[in-house]
Amino acid sequence: MKKSITILIFCILGMGLYGQSGMKIGIHGGLPINEFKEEASIVLGLDVGYRFALGEVVDFGVMTGFVHGFSEKYHLDYGADLPSIQFVPLAGSVRIWLSNSFSFGADVGQALGINEGNKGGFYYRPTLGYLMGAQAEAHVSYTGIKLEEKSWNTISIGIMYTFDF
Repeated sequence: MKKSITILIFCILGMGLYGQSGMKIGIHGGLPINEFKEEASIVLGLDVGYRFALGEVVDFGVMTGFVHGFSEKYHLDYGADLPSIQFVPLAGSVRIWLSNSFSFGADVGQALGINEGNKGGFYYRPTLGYLMGAQAEAHVSYTGIKLEEKSWNTISIGIMYTFDF
């Protein structure tokens, strides 16, 4: 699994090194909702990917990253704390530009569970974005990961930078 993640990251980075534009690097933070709001307090994430224009309105590409849900510190009867929850998403990405500044889209794929006992699941992340200048985009997103028995759901805000090589 770690080997697959490493290969994907080097492939994404390699696309930018051959003169193509659209390398994306960003961060986001948010709150868990629904089933995990009692187990995690906040969520922080890193986004890395590449998107290319399919015209003036649609961008398409691939995204990966790292999502870390910080555990709530509950002192159970036996004194143990809950573990943090971690994922590495591997997804296709599409953005549709409504104007020169506003976009909506989604990342869809698989989230690999990193922490013990977490197998991951189907990953989807609808996003609304606002372009701030030529290379920075602020966004609001909802993340859903369908696990075996539960669903990981978060609402987050973030910023993403585009690097043209």
